[in-house]
Amino acid sequence: MTMDLLLLAQSAPPAGQQSGSIMQLLVPMALMMVIAYVILIRPQRRKQREHEDRVKRVKAGDRIVTNGGVHGTIAAVKDHTFMMKIADNVKLEIEKSSITRILSTEETEAADEDPSSGNKNRRKRN
Repeated sequence: MTMDLLLLAQSAPPAGQQSGSIMQLLVPMALMMVIAYVILIRPQRRKQREHEDRVKRVKAGDRIVTNGGVHGTIAAVKDHTFMMKIADNVKLEIEKSSITRILSTEETEAADEDPSSGNKNRRKRN
């Protein structure tokens, strides 16, 4: 019985039937790629751009957290690095790309949020 099923599966389709065209395969694949872009890639790029913008706006005195979990305060800003103060008389030079969170910015955004309505007050930037 198994051999009969294998032979039927390998046989050519009857003359009246045509096998599917390549376009029938490409349309669903293209649709899946568009959906994956909209759901996965686009939001991730937006978050990455927002993070890069926040890192560019970091100034001396801002509190940050690095990839390694080190908390500190920015002491000086250089071209590609920051001098971060983690304790009295202890400073580290870190790469800008190693910043995970900027605590000073998050705290001010949380303070701007109106607890009664849930809307954020928008400040004008000068």
